[in-house]
Amino acid sequence: MKLQPLLPSRAPKKASLEKEVIYPILDEALFCTISYVQDGLPFSIPTSFVRYEDKLYIHGSVGSHFIRSLETGIPVCITIMLVDALVVARSAFSHSVNYKSVVVFAEAEKIESPQLKWDSLQWLTEKIVPGSWNYLRPMTENEVRKTTVLAFSLDQASAKSRTGMPNNEEEDLQLDIWSGIIPLQHKRLTPIADDLSQHIPLPEHLR
Repeated sequence: MKLQPLLPSRAPKKASLEKEVIYPILDEALFCTISYVQDGLPFSIPTSFVRYEDKLYIHGSVGSHFIRSLETGIPVCITIMLVDALVVARSAFSHSVNYKSVVVFAEAEKIESPQLKWDSLQWLTEKIVPGSWNYLRPMTENEVRKTTVLAFSLDQASAKSRTGMPNNEEEDLQLDIWSGIIPLQHKRLTPIADDLSQHIPLPEHLR
């Protein structure tokens, strides 16, 4: 089933099909949600991902029902959303959110190339914990065999975002009610060692 990228029917001016808009959102986000229908039932599964060039990569156990379903090539919808601020208006009706989002329609491609499989696992590891690939105990060939890597084309992707202050109704502008935005911050906090790592200095890439 061939799907075409569609701009949203609501507020299409906030949307874009440009890679220069879509790719930075994908590179900032750590997780996506993959939705699909199988045997007449809907599924929606959150997972980590990485973008490399014009494809999005995920991984999972070769025995995973989720992964085995996707590798058959069924159509999926992949969604990503980053929230920057809560938008507080003078009425609840006009409340909103400042955000960046991406929607991708695609079908999975199972990665069979051993080298590309290794590379994609390194890309994902480096995205989740930058600088850790060469620090960690190397993956074994057996571990890689137990892992399935799937790629999704970004040919059918679109982005949508909102920025700025509330869009208050004209009749609400004179009300003595505060409105504005509440920024939200996403950041990595200080790492916490497990019991066996208390004596091990925090590696440079985690500082």
